[in-house]
Amino acid sequence: MAPAKLMASATCLRGPALILLLLSIGCGKTPVHFPLERTPARLQRGKYLANAVAICFHCHSERDWATPPGGLPAGGRLGGGRVLHPGFSLTFPNITPDRETGAGTWSDQDFYRALTQGIGHDGRMLYFEMPYRQFSQLSDEDLASIIVYVRSIPPLHNALPKSEIPAAVMAHMKPLPPRLHGFSPDLSTPERRGAYLVLAAACTYCHTPRQNEEDLPGMAFAGGMPFQGAWGNVASANLTPDPSGIPYYNEHMFLQVMHTGWNDSRKINPVMPWPYFREMETSDVLAIFAYLRTLPPVKHRVDNAETFSLCPKCGYVHGLGAMN
Repeated sequence: MAPAKLMASATCLRGPALILLLLSIGCGKTPVHFPLERTPARLQRGKYLANAVAICFHCHSERDWATPPGGLPAGGRLGGGRVLHPGFSLTFPNITPDRETGAGTWSDQDFYRALTQGIGHDGRMLYFEMPYRQFSQLSDEDLASIIVYVRSIPPLHNALPKSEIPAAVMAHMKPLPPRLHGFSPDLSTPERRGAYLVLAAACTYCHTPRQNEEDLPGMAFAGGMPFQGAWGNVASANLTPDPSGIPYYNEHMFLQVMHTGWNDSRKINPVMPWPYFREMETSDVLAIFAYLRTLPPVKHRVDNAETFSLCPKCGYVHGLGAMN
């Protein structure tokens, strides 16, 4: 199965069908054991994944938009959490080891369940902005590495309120079933490794438009999701090979965007978290690019340099929206 179709299938399946798919694309590794063993290799791998790929602190830290390049964790606030107000109160919790206000009393299993099922340490269903649907497809070893590293950062005392999410919104959130330990994804080709890294980075969260908390059918990676804040008012790009997307990109241009935040003469807004991704290894960036070339083309014009208007295709207001 082609990488793009493989990932699309995985995100559509639930329950036993999802478990069977996971088993079919790789198993046989030694299961993780709790509590997790703290090893130098896990700390190193977890530091890389948490900071440069899964970018955990992009959400779980107060961000500094005033200091270039913008959007990185504010000084002394790494992992301390923050509160958003997207029409309701949404808290990204303090995940530092502080025992009073952070995750110091959580177990390794609590972290693992949150990452793979979307269930919090206290049994609450997590809002999907915590990308458990993507993280559930990461290998046990990579998940263990992220957990070991995050639990090693300095504790930060920062009390935050609980999220207050309307019941009608949470009705769309469904936990995933427990997965069998030892899951090991197929990374046998650059495209498959790229698909895996795209899951780890939760790229679809920004680059696939959604309505009612669900991805719009046929719009995978087609962009158009609006983001307005201290960084300005922008929409995510169409990453598909359609002429309205990025068919003109080559490896050099993609590396330039991910590592420098520039696309030739155009600066990429740091709400696209290239300030984190610039630390990603070149081989991983190129694997992501190889995967993106396998995506089905989707015609969807999005251009932040053009006049914003309502798009009838995705339902959002973005540059060139009315031309779709």
